[in-house]
Amino acid sequence: MHYARAIDGADSVRVVTFNIQYAIHVDRAIALIRTTPELAGADIVTLQEMDEPGTRAIAESLGMHYVYYPATLHPHTHRDFGDAILSPWPLVDDRKVILPHLGRFEHTQRIAVGATVLARGTRLRVYSVHLGTQVETPPQAKRDQVAAVMADAAQYPLVIIAGDMNSHGIGDQFTAHGYRWITQHDPATVHWFNWDHVFLSGFPTTDSARTGVIHDNWGASDHRPVWAVILLPSRGGHPDSRTSPSLGTPGP
Repeated sequence: MHYARAIDGADSVRVVTFNIQYAIHVDRAIALIRTTPELAGADIVTLQEMDEPGTRAIAESLGMHYVYYPATLHPHTHRDFGDAILSPWPLVDDRKVILPHLGRFEHTQRIAVGATVLARGTRLRVYSVHLGTQVETPPQAKRDQVAAVMADAAQYPLVIIAGDMNSHGIGDQFTAHGYRWITQHDPATVHWFNWDHVFLSGFPTTDSARTGVIHDNWGASDHRPVWAVILLPSRGGHPDSRTSPSLGTPGP
């Protein structure tokens, strides 16, 4: 049975965020997403630690458009290391958001990927985010990275920010600026830590989201995927129908 396609029968979107460690076990991630009821049929998927071939493979398997941007050439894998947004709905106005502060030791760049998803007749601004690690990025530097994402998102009325924050406490910065932290009390997503999150701006505030973590990730990553079902704001008119997706291309 498909899990909670809508909240109380109202229009909603299903969001999945997953850090697939170095994009190594993409085949396992595809099988996990396709067969796990809470993940299957997602309207929006945000991925981190990806390269373009891995992103393309997942998009093709799921029948989705995608936007991918590399952040850096990772010193351990010598492959592109970046973020992606996937959706069966059209993706427009995509952008690579450069986050401030290179890693303290390996001097790697971090980014967010932004795109507008035209889902169910509603324009949703979505960001796939991968903040710096605890070792590489001091607390103030991480706050600066969050500020850069929020500054880019400020012009949009409906915003979903999802990804690997490499922190739990950084969520307080989002809430201080009016975001709802819907994954705050979820279980651990990597080892013993709850670092993968979803934040919302502009959405209804009462019973408008359900979230969860998939504990068995089939060895696809050191992270566990997070899902959320989010109620859309009330609107008039008729929702757009899904078009047959064609694959996107990686950003410049």
